Amino acid sequence: MSDVIWRPQERQAVFMQRGEDEVLYGGAAGGGKSDALVIEATRQVDIPYYKGLILRKTYPQLTELIEKSRRYYPAAFPGARYNEQRHTWTFPSGAKVVFGSLQHERDKFNYQGKAFDFIAFDELTQFSFEEYIYLKSRNRPNGPGTRVYMRSTANPGGLGHAWVKERFITAGEPLETLWEEAVVVYPDGHSEKQRLSRAFVPSTVFDNRILLQNDPRYLARLASLPERERKALLYGDWDSYEGQFFEDFRMEPDMRAANAAGVDLPRETLRQQRRWCHVIEPFPIPEAWKLYRSFDWGYNRPFSLGWWAVDPDGVVYRILEMYGCTETPNQGVKWVPEKVFREIARAEREHPWLKGRRIGGVADPAIWNAETGVSIAETAGRCGVWFEKGDHQRIPGWMQLHYRLSFDENGFPGMYVFNTCKAFLRTVPALRTDPNRPEDLDTAGEDHVADETRYFLMSRPIQPRSTVRPDKSNPGPLHLFLDIEEAKLPPPVSRPRLERVTDEEKEGENNGKG
Repeated sequence: MSDVIWRPQERQAVFMQRGEDEVLYGGAAGGGKSDALVIEATRQVDIPYYKGLILRKTYPQLTELIEKSRRYYPAAFPGARYNEQRHTWTFPSGAKVVFGSLQHERDKFNYQGKAFDFIAFDELTQFSFEEYIYLKSRNRPNGPGTRVYMRSTANPGGLGHAWVKERFITAGEPLETLWEEAVVVYPDGHSEKQRLSRAFVPSTVFDNRILLQNDPRYLARLASLPERERKALLYGDWDSYEGQFFEDFRMEPDMRAANAAGVDLPRETLRQQRRWCHVIEPFPIPEAWKLYRSFDWGYNRPFSLGWWAVDPDGVVYRILEMYGCTETPNQGVKWVPEKVFREIARAEREHPWLKGRRIGGVADPAIWNAETGVSIAETAGRCGVWFEKGDHQRIPGWMQLHYRLSFDENGFPGMYVFNTCKAFLRTVPALRTDPNRPEDLDTAGEDHVADETRYFLMSRPIQPRSTVRPDKSNPGPLHLFLDIEEAKLPPPVSRPRLERVTDEEKEGENNGKG
């Protein structure tokens, strides 16, 4: 009979061998994440004053982890005792491992004044950034000689999807050590630079050979899920997950859609052609294109301003942005209105794409509120930045965004985003559906960029896209000047002009809703 209680599989061992201050493990279902986390918490239980903490969002979610600990801890550490009321294991040395929860934001203060040498978050995307950072401040030694570090597991999706993705997934390559520099200022005035490290260790069900041996059909069950859940849970795709509001947004060319349309081109070629994707490389804006700005005010929360270009076919391009956010997600820089608009005016005087150009503006009607004195809109005008009142209807606004994101049969959308617009790319794809209003997004998310995008699109609404098949009876220049058989020529690419909704149609729709 073997004396081995638990042995890590290959990917679990990679995770447990990492030496960074923070490590995220996982990205897909069934990778053996929870087992690794429960065992990792026992690494220092031979030290009498060591204390570890394992967290889930709610206590009922902890039961599986506690059951795992009951299976492993007494067998590996005879004499270890579990206190049901305190949800705490005490080991023969006196060391402790605590199981806790943070169901509500205020629950983080239950850990105020406490110290944990090791802190683990299971399903990190269920937690807010504020909760994670607050608990990080509790990550400190209970005595000399302990190792102080944090570990987490996660699948794509959840309220924390955006900040987890930004902190661990898109910040670097998998297994790459990322460094964050912190400046410590001492009471005597001198400062010292220190560095903290973090990393992401990806894992999928394919790394869990034991699970697949015990349940070979688990792969089939994951593969049978709807596309977005399948891509997230089977392959760990952080751009697709259950509850995603703008699931039609594509960072990369949608190869499946392209193949379904009979297009068999490499991903890079489609990216260069700007087909079946929304994120593109920046380019100088032609003088003939019209420019606009859209604005959503924020002080404690971020303000957001986007600059847009519109081509002759009515396709819109988000070309630049100014986002008033600190390094903490969804936390405003707290600039007063005058500073915000002076910075906007300066950008429009100096940026080569903007200077000397006429720029229309649209903003949230709330900035015309003058109850506290001078309205924000009036302050903007004094700085040379003018806006018209935007249409802030939520559902029609989101539908306009969906209409713009849709592709015609040749793979061209009605809207593009330059890859330099980092605030849009971080926040908009991560927004989730409101569980109580499925046609609306959850306002608990970081929705400021989405809001000002909605104001802009409602200022120039379009009809839902209708696909137009290429007219093969009207040959293009290739048919006329190249000695190639007509049957071998590709069909000409058709990009129909987007059909705008007239003011009369908008008025009729609004009257119909009354």
